[in-house]
Parts: sequence; structure tokens; C-alpha cells
Amino acid sequence: MNYSSVLYRYPILQWVGKVADQHQLETYVIGGFVRDLLLKSVSKDIDIVCVGSGIQLAKAVARAIAKNTKVTVFKNFGTATLKWNDWEVEFVGARKESYRKDSRKPVVENGTLEDDQNRRDFTVNAIAICLNHDRFGELVDPFEGVKDLQKKTIQTPLAPAITFSDDPLRMIRAIRFASQLHFTIAPATLEAIQQHATRSNIVSKERIVDELHKIILSKVPSYGFRLLFDVGLLSLIFPELAALQGVETIEGQSHKDNFYHTLQVLDNVASVSTNLWLRWAALLHDIAKPLTKRFDSAVGFTFHGHEDLGPRMIPTIFRKMKLPLNEKMAYVQKLVRLHLRPIALVKDSVTDSAVRRLLYEAGDDLEDLMLLCRADITSNNPEKIKRYLQNFDKVEEKIREVEKKDQFRNFQPVITGDMIMQAFQLKPSRLVGEIKKAIREAILEGEVRNQEEEAYQYMLRVGKEKGLQPFTSLNETPDKNKTTKTSQSSHQ
Repeated sequence: MNYSSVLYRYPILQWVGKVADQHQLETYVIGGFVRDLLLKSVSKDIDIVCVGSGIQLAKAVARAIAKNTKVTVFKNFGTATLKWNDWEVEFVGARKESYRKDSRKPVVENGTLEDDQNRRDFTVNAIAICLNHDRFGELVDPFEGVKDLQKKTIQTPLAPAITFSDDPLRMIRAIRFASQLHFTIAPATLEAIQQHATRSNIVSKERIVDELHKIILSKVPSYGFRLLFDVGLLSLIFPELAALQGVETIEGQSHKDNFYHTLQVLDNVASVSTNLWLRWAALLHDIAKPLTKRFDSAVGFTFHGHEDLGPRMIPTIFRKMKLPLNEKMAYVQKLVRLHLRPIALVKDSVTDSAVRRLLYEAGDDLEDLMLLCRADITSNNPEKIKRYLQNFDKVEEKIREVEKKDQFRNFQPVITGDMIMQAFQLKPSRLVGEIKKAIREAILEGEVRNQEEEAYQYMLRVGKEKGLQPFTSLNETPDKNKTTKTSQSSHQ
């Protein structure tokens, strides 16, 4: 089969073929670009393999395209990358690989196209199309990858036991591709993953998480996580999530399977948001349930406090998995900590102060929190889901009312720590923090408006209760002094 008419749509491939002919290099486009091309999908990443020096070819193509085309060379890997318009093109020389049992790093030698296709992870990624003029568009598909694309099947080019033993990351990649493409994994390939799952122990956490992110970001991420669980990989790479699986029954009372519930919540979030870290929050929102599970004959199973323990578990999970310990982790912790809070606001007796607290704690992440809360409604009973969603409609209406009335989102008390220290001649201390917290709580409870004079007078009362005497008035606080000096200097 010839794909020349399709390749003519991509001038960059014609350039590569022309330069390859000039340097007498047998050259092919291969891998994900070809796979996506045949699936009628768009990819801006192109992999080029040539029988010879990929670095030499990359430099020659760059010179032919334009003088300022930049080539990045990775000499240790024998690869080079150039960027042209929206395209990123990676060049490599055809090679064959062999592996040691204790490492994913292969011993690499120069090879033929056949050698290079043999080392590829899956048949659908081993399809090559020739770019040389005499054979331009000719398909080279020794493992019938095109048929596997048509059958929507993931399988290895060589014996799967060899492929996965050589590079165990490919087991997770198989599941990632199945999840992204919504393909099935061939029985022999799936069996080999189960048999060699423990080999994943030699794979770095960074590489594993990179694949997990791609599974999480797939259209129906539960598909990938179910596969990871079924083949035994999940308990090795993410035991806390695997521990959610199972249903216990005592005295005829059971709880839901929190693993499959979590996957449904993840899918629900995925249907409304592409935010990776919101999807992580969905994955971790019930992570502490196994550790908080209790049984009471009167009420059945409970998981009290899982929303408090979960956020405390997250730093350990993130650290172990080499996930970022920064504002992204804090965002996930916040959503996990607050995921039960909105539904409590549905009662008619709920005060404005409770709504203010949610607004204050959720801040700019309130909309994401509400998406998570709505996604957390899973049931086989459509009427129950409808009722809960209507309850969340009421909650959001209450939030809008309080926010409009108080203009409260992300509020900060007008009385700062500096103002407290200046007023009472204090140094930074726990006492300053206590006074500041008392002011904040009074504002949240609606006892004091977040206005300077009113809040300052409240601060004086709190200070007096703690045995303090003010040394300055409101007009003499640091902020006021700064304003006064600025005003004076502007008149001089």
C-alpha cells in the first residue's frame, strides 16, 4: 500500500526525503506520527529513522530548510531534534538494542530498519513509511500494525515476555495507549504484563508518573486504571489507590466499593474538565477511607474524618511518586479537605457564616471544588443523582447570595500583622497570630464588618482581653504613617 498522496500534505516530510536522497540515506517516518496519521488524527511530533547517522541527517535538513533552523543534538542517545513552524522532528539512526536484567538502559548498536522495528514497543508504533524518492509513501509493516489499528488492539512486535522483561515501562505504556486510544490489549500481551508486573520495580517514579498523567488525561481514565488494577500493576505503583478496592459486609450491612466509586468520580470530572490536578483531586478524594473505616451496628460503616486524614496523606504520596510538592499539591489537598463541605450547606438552617467560611477557604478554587462535589455523586439510581444535583443547585445559589452581599471571595482582614504589632508595640509572636485569627473569625462569623475602623476597634477589645494596652491609634499605624508621609512629601 502506498501513502504518497497523504504524505504530500506535509512539506516537512518532502524536505526530509529530498535531503536523505542527497546523502544517500535510507529514511523513514515511523512511530506515533504514522499511527496517528492512519487513525486520521493530527500529531505535530514526527519521528524519523534513517539507516545511518540521524544527527547528520537532522543537520542537513536544517540547512536545507533555512539558515536559522535550530538543531538540538543529544549525542549520548544518537538523536537530534529540529523545530520548524509547528513541527518538532526527531531524527535517529536505525539501531538494535540489548538489555541487562537489572536495567532499562539498553546496549545500543547500529542496525537496519528491521532491527529498529524489532525494538519498538508495540506493532501500532512499528509501522514505517519510506521517504526516499523512489519509494516515497511505501508502507513497511512487518508486524501487521495496520491490522492491529483496524482491530483496535495493542500487542508487542516480538514475544511480549521479552519486550516487557527488557523494558518494563512498556507494560504501563501498553495500558496508557489502550486508555488513550480505547483499544484492547491482546490476550498474550496482557498475560505477559501480569507475569512480569514486578519488573516495574526497576522503573523510575518519574517515568511511571509521566505515563499515569497520560492515563489520567485520557478521555475515560477509569479504563486505564481498571487495567492497571486487573494486571497487578496498580498495587505496585500506587498501593494507596489499590487499597480502596473491595466491599466488606458485617451483619448484613455493606459499604460501596470505594475504588470503583473513585474511578467513576474521576470519569465524571474528566467529562467536564481537562485540569490534570482537579483529576488528581478526584483520584485522591477518598484515599483515606481504608484507614478511617469503622462499623457501627446502628448506622453501618462510617469513614469519619477521611476528609481530614486524606490531605495529610497527600504529601507522602506526592513525595513517593515524585509529584510536585508545590502549589499544585496544595490545590489537591485543599479540594480533598473541602470535598464534603458544600453538601452540608443545603440545609435551610445553615448560616451565612458557614457560607463565608467556604468562600474564604476555597477562594479562587470554588468552581473546581463544586465540579468535584457534583462528580462525587455516583449511584445506580437516577432519581437519587437528580435529587443530589438539585441540592447542589441550592448550595450554589446560597453561595452567590452571600458573595454578592458581602463581596467575600478571597477576602483578607483589613487589620494586618504589622498594624497589630505597631498598635501594641509587639514583636512577631504567637500572640500577634492569635489576635489576627480572632479578628478573622469575627469577620467570618459576621460579628464585625471587614472595615478598617470597625475591625480596629475589635482588635483593641481583643488586645485588652489579653492584657495589652495600645500605644498608637488607628491613624498612627504603619499603613497610615506611610500614607501621611507620602501625602506630606507630595506637598513639599
